[in-house]
Amino acid sequence: MPVLPIVQYPDPMLRRPCTPVTALDGITRQLAADMLETMYAATGRGLAGPQVAVPKRIFVMDCTWKEGTPAPRVFLNPEILETSDALALNTEGCLSIPGVPALVARPDWVLMRWLDLDGVAQTETLSGFEAVCAQHELDHLNGRLCIDLMDEAARVAASPALTALSHPETP
Repeated sequence: MPVLPIVQYPDPMLRRPCTPVTALDGITRQLAADMLETMYAATGRGLAGPQVAVPKRIFVMDCTWKEGTPAPRVFLNPEILETSDALALNTEGCLSIPGVPALVARPDWVLMRWLDLDGVAQTETLSGFEAVCAQHELDHLNGRLCIDLMDEAARVAASPALTALSHPETP
């Protein structure tokens, strides 16, 4: 399984809404395996299709592997059916926006539906960090980034780091 290159901000690929996964075949299975391998190699907990230059509605996540309990998950064509009214404030990192933590308020639980790699519809209520991670990755599929959800003061504070990512110095 190869480690794939991760698309970096401000690449326009990160702003493209993704199209549904239509083929549940060996190519999709290999992509999911490669995305998990890439996520682990980058020490992330989630990774979405556009982050590896694949504009399809697929993301992977494993919220517990860093604590020694791997639980890899693959989500195809995910959608949120319901959210809590209560919000949780968390600092989110993003493999495509390295070094720019984003303080973001999100619903503290979500009811999500998706297809697994066998094409079976799954529905589950995700809470805690799983809910945060799934919402973050689903945002990627819609062309939205965690930095878009930061309040104005946080965005201003992050501006120098985002500018540096936008205009990397050439040797």
